[in-house]
Amino acid sequence: MSGDGEQARRLRSVPSGAAGRPDADELLHRVARGDEAAFAALYDAVAGRVLGLARRVVRDPALAEEVTQEVLVEVWRTAGRFEPRRGSASAWILTMTHRRAVDRVRAEQAHTDRMQRAAARDSHVSYDEVQEEVAARLEREQVRRCLGRLTPVQREAVTLAYYGGHTYREVAEHLATPLPTVKTRMRDGLIRMRDCLGVSLEAGA
Repeated sequence: MSGDGEQARRLRSVPSGAAGRPDADELLHRVARGDEAAFAALYDAVAGRVLGLARRVVRDPALAEEVTQEVLVEVWRTAGRFEPRRGSASAWILTMTHRRAVDRVRAEQAHTDRMQRAAARDSHVSYDEVQEEVAARLEREQVRRCLGRLTPVQREAVTLAYYGGHTYREVAEHLATPLPTVKTRMRDGLIRMRDCLGVSLEAGA
């Protein structure tokens, strides 16, 4: 059996703790030099503890597995940054795990908050749109009922001016009726509309 294989087997058989730290430190130094066999051995040595810590923080097995894979990939990529004087390899990796797990929890919470805000915003917009549409329909129906209470000549003049967009003079020409007469019809028609609708309508000159 190769030296790497023996070392990997030895790491798997040693309980976590102080006794395993020198081996993990040495493996990490070899990983920094691109030693894939050392990385495989280190993976076997620390993956269980990394997963356990990730699960305690994120409290979701699937997310914990994702965090574990991300951490171990980061270990492979950044092994050269490990500084033994600042602690053991195991402590370095577990610190990385905790940081990554906390980041994942925050990211998941932020995503949930965004989704809730979006849902609340969409719900509010939908409610407003429905409310406006109902109010508009009720208003149109009320206007139609009130127009029906005008005399035919009043209704014709009001419809041409306010719904056809014509000026009083254009209404007079369209109806072949003197302008003062059209204004009188408009005034009387708008007064009746005001009383019917219960709002103040102002007739222009």
